[in-house]
Amino acid sequence: MYCDFYTITYEKNSIPQFLNAIVSEIERCELDTLNWIIDTLFIGGGTPSLLDSKSIEVILKVLQKNYDLSNIQEFTIEINPGESSLHQLRNFRGLGINRISIGVQSLEPELLKFLTRNHSIDDIYKTYNHARIAGFDNINFDLLYNIPGQTIEQWKRNLERIIMLDPAHISAYALIVEKGTELHQLVHDGKVSIPGDPDGTTWLSFTTKYLSDHGFSPYEISSFTQPGQECRHNLHYWRMEPCLAFGPSAHGFDGHRRWKNVSSMQDYLDKIKNGESPVVFTEELNYKNILNEKVGFGIRMTEGVDLKKIQQPELSMLKLNLEKSEKMWPGCIVKNNEHLKLSEKGILFADSIAVDLMIG
Repeated sequence: MYCDFYTITYEKNSIPQFLNAIVSEIERCELDTLNWIIDTLFIGGGTPSLLDSKSIEVILKVLQKNYDLSNIQEFTIEINPGESSLHQLRNFRGLGINRISIGVQSLEPELLKFLTRNHSIDDIYKTYNHARIAGFDNINFDLLYNIPGQTIEQWKRNLERIIMLDPAHISAYALIVEKGTELHQLVHDGKVSIPGDPDGTTWLSFTTKYLSDHGFSPYEISSFTQPGQECRHNLHYWRMEPCLAFGPSAHGFDGHRRWKNVSSMQDYLDKIKNGESPVVFTEELNYKNILNEKVGFGIRMTEGVDLKKIQQPELSMLKLNLEKSEKMWPGCIVKNNEHLKLSEKGILFADSIAVDLMIG
């Protein structure tokens, strides 16, 4: 409906073939990670909880064989409500997984139906309770706002209910109308409309204030946390730190080069079987590219961009753009102790401001 990620129908008999392929990819990786400190693992994308604990253990063992995982502090798995039993969650916890991200999206039955989500409201509460019983203290809820047919009152009610569950972390995303999706066609044909303001700023402003008032501090434009529960893995992404990635559609970064694996499961399996690399896209980033991405990610975070870490001549170019942007966006940009941040007002226009700050 609304997601433009590659998807396939689940077939249980394909799991062994997939496991063999991802094990082979990990074992063939020749990237020098000797000086890396690997402190997070994240099993995500699609519905990884369709893998049972034995399958995840296979992947974990090959990772332990090839990489130093002694510094792991955060180990996350994404799950959908209603798709993981208490037994499975206990097994996940037994493997060392210590953080769960639950794809709730909404607590309104009619909105779940519109989004073509398969879970019910009861599934959400049951999965959450099972996660608690299984020993998970670090739980994130993924939520969507700005959904066609959704009202601010419904959104407030959703946030109230989620807060009552006392999760460690809440990720609240504005629904984006992606080209090529069913939702895009419905909007294009005038059959549905996105509620409220087109860019979602009213929703974002309300969400940020409401969650802040209830103990969830924003540390990134869509991420809200109780004290000390920031997602370390996502912080690595946003700080442009190296990240290994394996599997279909996986995106990796070694500090200078980005790469993306083939999306199609069958193409991925075929390439691995034939001894080929599953990588279908690579991009070497120069210093300007890296700086622009750091600015783009950095100003979405409350910590901002550390100007002291930017070298010349790019720093002078950025400061020139900064002077122009401060005039274009009055009251939106804050410079504090050589850090570049956005004000509460500026956060509402983060993407546009980022474009104006980027150097050519």
